[in-house]
Amino acid sequence: MSMHLTPRLLYAWYGDDFTGSTDVLETLAVHGVKAVLFTRPPHTRDLASFSDCRAVGVAGESRSRGPQWMSRNLPAIFRAIRRLGAPMNHYKVCSTFDSSSRIGSIGRAMEIGREIFRSGPVPIVVGASHLGRAVVFGNLFAAADGAWHRIDRHPTMRRHPVTPMAEADLRLHLARQTALSIGLVDLAAFQSRTVREHWLQYVHACTGAVVFDGFADPMLEETARVLCEPALQRPIFAVGSSGLTRGLLHYWRSAGMVGAASPPPPPPSVDRILVLSGSCSPITARQIRRARQLGFAAWRIQGQGPWTQVAEKAGRALAAGRSVVLYTALGPQTPDAMHGKNFGVALGRLLHQLVLATGVRRILIAGGDTATHAVRQLGLDALTFAAPLVSGVPLCRAGASSQLDGLELALKGGQMGSDDFFVNVRSGRGF
Repeated sequence: MSMHLTPRLLYAWYGDDFTGSTDVLETLAVHGVKAVLFTRPPHTRDLASFSDCRAVGVAGESRSRGPQWMSRNLPAIFRAIRRLGAPMNHYKVCSTFDSSSRIGSIGRAMEIGREIFRSGPVPIVVGASHLGRAVVFGNLFAAADGAWHRIDRHPTMRRHPVTPMAEADLRLHLARQTALSIGLVDLAAFQSRTVREHWLQYVHACTGAVVFDGFADPMLEETARVLCEPALQRPIFAVGSSGLTRGLLHYWRSAGMVGAASPPPPPPSVDRILVLSGSCSPITARQIRRARQLGFAAWRIQGQGPWTQVAEKAGRALAAGRSVVLYTALGPQTPDAMHGKNFGVALGRLLHQLVLATGVRRILIAGGDTATHAVRQLGLDALTFAAPLVSGVPLCRAGASSQLDGLELALKGGQMGSDDFFVNVRSGRGF
């Protein structure tokens, strides 16, 4: 069965977790590019309802999976994405690039993508100025609490419970995950306006992958220009954050491929929301404490479930019109089974139970791995952009062949949002 869309399709992406997938959905939507994000590779019948979309995504889970899982599952997913016929095909990763040879191996994903797409060197574009991420001479930096940190000295990422970042040089970091040769188009190439020449040298040398420096939108746009022009003849497989998406958008607009966009309106307020947090970030911990101060009911989830008492208390609070936070941690903790797939699945079942029982129509999930495994338990088919919240965390609207059709949900990485974020998601104000 053919899955080819119209030539108007500009871009396809696979997000290695659900929060990163919705980050791209938002980046496209606020720039006026209509897009849909599927929870599995779409068939022709799925695409029929979204024929006006110029970008199609698949929300995945490879960030929390090992290389063996990737070898079994990613080839079929990548082949399905290739059949969509987009010139640019993006393996979307978190802008903190946290991964290892054991979990979420970006190196292994690059190897598989390079084999399936046969498009030459894999561009790696991680810098994302809108998220406070920069790559300078191949080293990744991230902003936190008003200051810039090399990623291996970042207060949260150097202590990530699953994939702590111990190396800032992306080439050295990836060398622990793949034997592919990795080049660099650095700041000096951008300053001397020789980005294209450096890229072509790597293409002719059959280099495995190439890291592009980037810390400002003009650099991202120049990278996109260099990659996109040949991609119209030979589709490209690339790896990167939503900074790559942002660069593509700037290039498409300058090339007249997309029109101007008008700012989307903020979300309407709702009377209550349900928050499920599996994040160990200190930022999320502050958000939980702040929500509790402002009247949210909050309970910690401990053990392996089924959490009957917590579910009953949360259900009563939601029925009474209160917003509820269910959380697994308040700040950093030692990694354990509570951060595995089975735990995320159990959290998702609890979430599904509460949504069906209480009729709550707006939910927020904090923590990338938690969101990935929990959302799958809701049985959703696709997500579209509903409204902006903060950069990287849009409000999405679910499409489902169940009573969850139209459910609004936001999927938040642990480090995203202000202290009042939970309250603002409920009220639609403060963004």
